[in-house]
Amino acid sequence: MHMSGPRLTVGCFPYDTTRPLLDGSVGIDGAEVSVRTGATLPEIFERLVCDEEFDVAELGLTFYLRLLEAGTLPYVALPVFPVRMFRHSAVFVNTHSGVRGPRDLAGRTIGEFGTYGQDPGVWNKGVLMDEYGFRPESSRWVIGGLDRPAAPFAFTPHPHPADVDVRPAPEGKSLGGMLDAGEIDVLFTANVPQCVLDGSPNVTRLFPDFEAVERDYYRRTGIFPIMHTVVMRRDLLRERPELAHSVQRAFTRAKDLSADRYRQRRRWYQAQTMVPWMNSLVDRNADLFPEDWWPYGVSANRTTLDTFLRYHVEQGLSSRRWTVDEIFAAELLDT
Repeated sequence: MHMSGPRLTVGCFPYDTTRPLLDGSVGIDGAEVSVRTGATLPEIFERLVCDEEFDVAELGLTFYLRLLEAGTLPYVALPVFPVRMFRHSAVFVNTHSGVRGPRDLAGRTIGEFGTYGQDPGVWNKGVLMDEYGFRPESSRWVIGGLDRPAAPFAFTPHPHPADVDVRPAPEGKSLGGMLDAGEIDVLFTANVPQCVLDGSPNVTRLFPDFEAVERDYYRRTGIFPIMHTVVMRRDLLRERPELAHSVQRAFTRAKDLSADRYRQRRRWYQAQTMVPWMNSLVDRNADLFPEDWWPYGVSANRTTLDTFLRYHVEQGLSSRRWTVDEIFAAELLDT
């Protein structure tokens, strides 16, 4: 069915939060929408940043901030957050390295996927600095691909403080392979390395009881870490400022639809999932989180965003501390 209004090309990965947009069950009011995805998230980010393929797209929060500061991004962020994740679970250590806890990270060689300070890495460094006195400059950093050799991301600037030793992984080496072999001591990553999925005895998590640690962190701070935001073309927003609200409403409807499915499944036991005891997990989460455990908008996320912006400047990824009100579209600051 043809709709009047602009044609919008949207780029995002297929998550619970976005699938209703991808399958067409949710649209953007007043627009004809084409939703595209990619094989990997970095591919979507690169198509956005280098090719400007999308009118609206998902982008990692740190990549948005770096490009915003560089003045090279013709997009502005909307307070829509399709990916949030507690990340204590995303630090892996070689079991022969002698690293038994956060205070053992000083002097170690640490791998990080794609760039120094990818979204999970910003959160992990920040939490380790706040809670355990970690100092990133006390370690050596190696940047590369997770399970396949890869150069650092080409689509983003790579700032880091002069006193932090950051270098690319050796040619032909992947970070997961280096961790398994003991060539690096620790790995900060977005995804679980293949050596862990394969059950390697050489690799474990820095926080083996990560769920308990992450639940305690949330109880104390109220922070559910945000990884990605959604950005929109500035020129399109100037022409049609009402689209900011239309796009946010669409992403919110998509996310709420998926959240409602989890609520409904509590009535049906686990009939729609192959995961035993899924209901008890949803029940436990309902005791910890508010009804809308994945909020969009500025006000409900201000503390989490302020914390990320503080971490970004403390880690030398920004030249100054940005404010929440500077980084989002003015039309949505009251959300």
